[in-house]
Amino acid sequence: MDSISTTTTPTSTTAKDLVVGGFTLFVLALALQLAFSLPAGFLALSAVLYAVQVALILRYWPGRKPFGWANRATLARSVIVLALIAWAPYLGGQPAPALWTYALLSLGALILDGVDGKVARATGSHSEFGARFDMELDALFILGLCLAVLALDKAGTWVLALGLMRYAFIAASLGFAWLNANLPDSFRRKTVCVWQVVTLMVAVIPIIPPAFASLTLGLALVLLAWSFFVDVRWLYQRRHNHDSAKP
Repeated sequence: MDSISTTTTPTSTTAKDLVVGGFTLFVLALALQLAFSLPAGFLALSAVLYAVQVALILRYWPGRKPFGWANRATLARSVIVLALIAWAPYLGGQPAPALWTYALLSLGALILDGVDGKVARATGSHSEFGARFDMELDALFILGLCLAVLALDKAGTWVLALGLMRYAFIAASLGFAWLNANLPDSFRRKTVCVWQVVTLMVAVIPIIPPAFASLTLGLALVLLAWSFFVDVRWLYQRRHNHDSAKP
């Protein structure tokens, strides 16, 4: 009798990774809900956010190879990030243990940010998709921290500009093609990004007063606006080069 061999396709392994990620998020969200009496809306929002992420991954994942350990590391970090984003609207009035838990989970998500890159280099699995997945998750994490700061009354609605400025830039690039040109690496851009994340992380710590949080976040917003202005000006000055490069 001939033996029947089964093969596992890259698509099926990716689906398994996404299922494991979804189950892990459910366990984490359920634990947080039971521990801190969060409303059912928290679980629902966590599920919606993960469903959107899955849809985007399936839409843009090439599917020609296994998901890989680097992308799995980013997916694992997304479980924490999505739970934090879903929790952010409910932070107001939460007890101190809940707020400290939020701050510690945020720190954990930040620490894990460098893991996927190291895994990619160690396994030779770096990809354009993986870099984009990591970058978009970073942007979403920043926006989630802005929502948390707002919910905690550490700053006004203006703090959302820290998380929305990049999305405004992307929206503008739809109408101005020259904004899509590649930017050179910039120490200034990286430094401003680090300051942005650090100030948001500090602001969600329960013992940090609103006045100090607003001051540091206000400075971060000024620096971020300046950094975007420098980049947009650089792209604008070279817009004709971008137009001439079109086929």
